[in-house]
Amino acid sequence: MPPSVPSLPRRVARTLRTSLFAQVTCALVLGIVVGKLWPDTATALQPLGDGFTRLIKTVISPLVFCVVVVGIAKAGDLKAFGRIGIKALIWFEIASTAALVIGLVSADVVGPGRGMNVDPSSLDAAAVEETTGGGHLPTTTEFVLNALPQSFVGAFAENELLQVLILACLVGAALLHLGHTKVPKILPAIEQAQDIIFAVVGFIMRLAPLAVFCAMAHLVGNYGLGVMRTYAKLIVLCYLAAALFVALLAVALKLVTGLSLWKFLRYIREEMLLALGTASTESVMPRVMQKLRRAGARDDAVGLVLPTGYSFNLDGASLYLSIGTLFVAQAVGVDLSLGQQITVVLVLMLTSKGMAGIPGSAFLALSATASSLGAIPAGAVALLLGVDRIMDSMRVVTNLLGNCVAVFAVSRWEGALDTDRAKKALDGEGTSTPDDGEKGVGAEKGLAPGKDAGGEKAASAGRGPGGETGIEAPAPGIPAQKPKELEQLKEPASEAG
Repeated sequence: MPPSVPSLPRRVARTLRTSLFAQVTCALVLGIVVGKLWPDTATALQPLGDGFTRLIKTVISPLVFCVVVVGIAKAGDLKAFGRIGIKALIWFEIASTAALVIGLVSADVVGPGRGMNVDPSSLDAAAVEETTGGGHLPTTTEFVLNALPQSFVGAFAENELLQVLILACLVGAALLHLGHTKVPKILPAIEQAQDIIFAVVGFIMRLAPLAVFCAMAHLVGNYGLGVMRTYAKLIVLCYLAAALFVALLAVALKLVTGLSLWKFLRYIREEMLLALGTASTESVMPRVMQKLRRAGARDDAVGLVLPTGYSFNLDGASLYLSIGTLFVAQAVGVDLSLGQQITVVLVLMLTSKGMAGIPGSAFLALSATASSLGAIPAGAVALLLGVDRIMDSMRVVTNLLGNCVAVFAVSRWEGALDTDRAKKALDGEGTSTPDDGEKGVGAEKGLAPGKDAGGEKAASAGRGPGGETGIEAPAPGIPAQKPKELEQLKEPASEAG
């Protein structure tokens, strides 16, 4: 007798119950509807969305620390880690410069601010001061000093990713120097802590649909949809320029690694939708790190390139800043020469690197650029106050994709990418990922990275050298060993290497 086919309502209910993508999509739509119909109520929901982001931020620093330390220790080569860092910085500079140039050229061609004829004296410059909280972008010296930790605990308490990265590099180097024989229990403990953190992320992610609903309701309720009509030309230009930049990323990824960006987009569709809904790439950073590792990128490359990119590779922000600068100039009737536009690129290349984590950083960077030119009134930056929040979606998508492509490209450049495994993961073959619709898969059930729906049996079997469990399967004929005995078997080999 053929099996009965579930009814449509049951299939829909099952999809909503098991798929994070479906849950976040519904939350996104409901948030827009509630924000439009009940704006006063919707604006009061923002604290719930902020609470989700705060919970995610609590695990980012310890997760980055664990991934980087384990990556260095397993790679066994600190010089290789240094090469990855240098290559990442080179890639970041090329990508962000390309974004700045695309933004300037597109703004020159389209001219989104031409014909507005705004009187700068009619703008409320104090509103920019209120948005930025009176802050300022750090100078180069301040930026370098701020990247150095003052205390081990303080770096984690203040969630300073660059400081955590430096500490992780030092601890990883110390582990390599001492070797497994002198500190045999440290690396397994860090790996276990990493598994616990991923499990915590799985628990927090259950709140993702609620966070997206609240964030979207607040956005629509507070800003309304009318602002899109007022700034339609600028909004469309920014999103089209971002689409062009993403297309260039797709070409670069294909040429460098042979991978498809569109398949990768499908692979991280849940994370992308969540980032869009919460307007934050930090909210998805732990899961993206997990998926990049499952897609064949080595731990040390993921652990260094992705977190560093959050400070140095803000491609979407660079694109927006270059377009925003020309928009403001055109709106107040200032025609920037080619030399002045080159100055814009040079200034933004520096100011965009110190933006991460600073309130109102986009306006600080725009004000700094306007001041350096001496031709644009600083108060004219207030023109973008009404549309800045609408640009978050463009910045979030472009920033996230830019950093993920950087991980794959630098990993391939350094020989730290398993291309076959990456292609299988992007095709949905052989690699389990969170929210595949199966209960017990991935982080949703608190499994460690690399474990599949087969449970502990698959984990104990291991994945061989470079696998994510960190335990190699015993060779045929050798009985199963306890973890301590396995370490004793592995020590001579690691010393020989």
